[in-house]
Amino acid sequence: MKVYYSTEQLPVFKNAVITIGTFDGVHLGHRQIIESLKAAAAMVDGESVIITFHPHPRKVVSSVFTGVRLINTLTERIELLGNTGIDHLVVIPFTDFFANQSAEAYISDFLVQKFKPHTIIIGYDHRFGKDRSGDYRLLEEKAPIYNYKLKEIPEHLLDAVKVNSTNIRSAIIHSNIDEANKLLGYQFFFEGEVIHGDKVGRELGYPTANLKSADEDKIVLGDGIYAVYATVEGKNYKGMMSIGFRPTVNGKARVTEVNIFDFDQQVYGKKIRVIVKRYLRSEVKFDGLEALKIQLHKDKEESLKYL
Repeated sequence: MKVYYSTEQLPVFKNAVITIGTFDGVHLGHRQIIESLKAAAAMVDGESVIITFHPHPRKVVSSVFTGVRLINTLTERIELLGNTGIDHLVVIPFTDFFANQSAEAYISDFLVQKFKPHTIIIGYDHRFGKDRSGDYRLLEEKAPIYNYKLKEIPEHLLDAVKVNSTNIRSAIIHSNIDEANKLLGYQFFFEGEVIHGDKVGRELGYPTANLKSADEDKIVLGDGIYAVYATVEGKNYKGMMSIGFRPTVNGKARVTEVNIFDFDQQVYGKKIRVIVKRYLRSEVKFDGLEALKIQLHKDKEESLKYL
């Protein structure tokens, strides 16, 4: 898959079959759309092209924006889409200027001039242009003028995509990682930079890597203890993770800590990927550090059952 971050970089596509969307999560519902895109491109000996936007359009156009919690960062989304077998991904900077172009200009100056599409595959509810005035009907009206074919994504599939996305976000927030992973079709993961903590874990014999999220828009798991894999410099390790306020040590801030099994390297300042396998238990305030240490031993044994 080739990735482009500007329409100025685009090649001349051969019989481009395009679809447009955020594709946050790149989950099982999205993959049905992507398979349809690839099949349509193959039928006309063409190239499959996904157009996506960054930042999320709601960050630009919403007057009541309070934070978009995304399943994937842009980097993660690119990685996941790259695994689907499409030919091209175009990441369009979503700016005020882009959002405020007329619906007609969106079709003529953006879609047609930049992509010269053979086929556009889009949902019935797709909106574009200033004040979201453009829709499927306008694309249909312009198709014979600009000589592209238009295919509609079935309503039931679009509805399933929306439901899946909503359910995945809810499952992640509420620590239901089994449900989230099932709907995603892969195991939920995130990345963070290792920062200094208060080193209580080291005193207990369970040193942890304290992680600072790599992206403020990335969704965060609910508080609790999880069995995880940690990827450090390309190598995978088993481990367990705690998210929460650490009530036993009177923690004041919400932190994410990963205890990586059989690992003793210094990793401050490095990026770690955490792949979340299983939710183990809720965060509990124990009667002192010795009781916490006993529970950590149990958590490790429980983690190893699932890893």
